[in-house]
Amino acid sequence: MANDDTLVSPVISPDQAAFHLTPVGLEEGMGAVRTSPRDLGVLELIVIRPGIDERIVLPEVEVNAEGGLAGDSWRERGSRNTEDGSADPGEQVTVMNSRFARLISATEDRVPLAGDQLYVDLDLSWGNLPTGTLLEFPAVTLQVTDVPHTGCAKFRARFGMDALRLTNTPEGKDLRLRGINTTVVRAGMLRSGESVRVVRP
Repeated sequence: MANDDTLVSPVISPDQAAFHLTPVGLEEGMGAVRTSPRDLGVLELIVIRPGIDERIVLPEVEVNAEGGLAGDSWRERGSRNTEDGSADPGEQVTVMNSRFARLISATEDRVPLAGDQLYVDLDLSWGNLPTGTLLEFPAVTLQVTDVPHTGCAKFRARFGMDALRLTNTPEGKDLRLRGINTTVVRAGMLRSGESVRVVRP
C-alpha cells in the first residue's frame, strides 16, 4: 500500500490504460477475492478525501458520528440520495475489499484511487454482511447500510471498463466488489493494521 501520510492525486493520464487488466487477468485474481475472510478481517488502508481528486493515506484517523473520518470531505460533498443534497449518513464511510482493490489497481500506490476510505481484508458480500451488520474495530463500530455503492466514470477511467463491468456482473454485485456504505455507531480512533470483527444482526 501507499506510505502513511501520502498525498495521492488521481489525475487521469494518457497512459492510464497501461494499468487496466484484461478480463483474463481479472479472473485470475478473483480466486483470492472469493476466499476473503468472513468473520475476522484486517483494516489494511485508511484514506481520507480532503478535496476533489485528493487522497491522503493515514496510519490512523479519528472517527465520529457527526463528520465521519476527520479530514474527509464526506459532509461537504453532499449526496444525490437526499432531498436537499446534504450528506447522507447512510454513506458516511465507504469500505472496499482490499484484495479486489489491489487486483484492479495493478500497483500498490494506485489503490487509493478507488475513492473509498477504508480497505479491509474481509468478505463484503451480501450473504456475509447483510444490512445492519456491525463491523467492530477495537475502538470504532460501523454499521452496514442499504445504500448502494456503484462505480462511476472515474472508476472506469482509472481501472478500465472490464473492471467496472466485473463489479456489475451478478457475482460482482453479490460480492459487492465496488464496496459498501456504512455509518458510524461508535466513535473513536481507527488504526491501520487493526482487526475488524463481523457481528451480524
